[in-house]
Amino acid sequence: MEAKKIRVLIVDDSLVFREVISMGISSEPYIEVVAKAVDPFDARDKILEFHPDVMICDVQMPKMNGIEFIKRLLPQYPLPIIVVSSINKSLVDAMEAGAVDFVSKPDVQSTNSVKDFIGTLIEKINTCYGVNVVSGKKKKSVSFNISQQINTNKIIAIGSSTGGTEAVYNILKTFPENMPGILIVQHIPPVFSRMFAERLNSQTKLQVREAQGGEYVETGKVLIAPGDKHMTIKRIGNKYKIQLFRGEKVNGHCPSVDVLFESVAKEASKNAIGIILTGMGYDGAKGLRYMRRKGAQTIGQDEKSSVVYGMPKVAYEIGAVEKQVSLDNIPEVLFGMLR
Repeated sequence: MEAKKIRVLIVDDSLVFREVISMGISSEPYIEVVAKAVDPFDARDKILEFHPDVMICDVQMPKMNGIEFIKRLLPQYPLPIIVVSSINKSLVDAMEAGAVDFVSKPDVQSTNSVKDFIGTLIEKINTCYGVNVVSGKKKKSVSFNISQQINTNKIIAIGSSTGGTEAVYNILKTFPENMPGILIVQHIPPVFSRMFAERLNSQTKLQVREAQGGEYVETGKVLIAPGDKHMTIKRIGNKYKIQLFRGEKVNGHCPSVDVLFESVAKEASKNAIGIILTGMGYDGAKGLRYMRRKGAQTIGQDEKSSVVYGMPKVAYEIGAVEKQVSLDNIPEVLFGMLR
């Protein structure tokens, strides 16, 4: 019996890009391009007709831009969407709108650029197929206040991948400005990590920056690993200093969640809390287990609220997760650990 193919809809007003994408991803026997659309209205009709499993969508299109289209589409048709754009800022906006993943458009004059683009796109199609698309009405944000009984000297380490940009935002937006220092590894390309940090900085009460290396972990501050460097910490007295370095991919990623978690386990041990969120694969699972063995408290996102229940699933199965809860309940559980 022939295996079921992943049905893909391509939405782009450029004939060139529609054909580049279609020919490229169709080289994989398990991917079938069932339709191509020139704008969001054409795409809406094609979705109803062909019932695709994954949609690849441009941002700049006639009649309606891709961001607005995603916002209108998802509440009625929760479809995994990969945004493809040449405008980097659009990709961060797309994640906020509900897209599952994103890829930068290549230079069509460069054979290597197009080849890399298609390879990345194929990988992301495979990742996005069958994921849990979280859509619908935005829940009212719940904010927490820190009392004097809460330990602000802790260090909080967070790891996430597919679906993680929104998961991280949904957690951080509930935090007050005097939270313990937070370190984040999100699997994200270079440039996007800086824009992701800028978005979080503008939309939360915390000071969020892309790590530069040499900073200290401080109350009220969040540092996000650059998209092409591993991030670790080094204890100096009663402070923790950030270290960044380029290195081989660990578990297929640089930055790697495992690299951060293992460093936090060694340097902070029981003075740390580790959180593993939605993501494909197993990066972070062993590092979180190491944290727990060194006395740190750990939290894992549950299956129902995860876009991809991969990383938190592996972590839970190997005993790395002390408490497994929904995304909405993570802040409350975390605050309980800080008291």
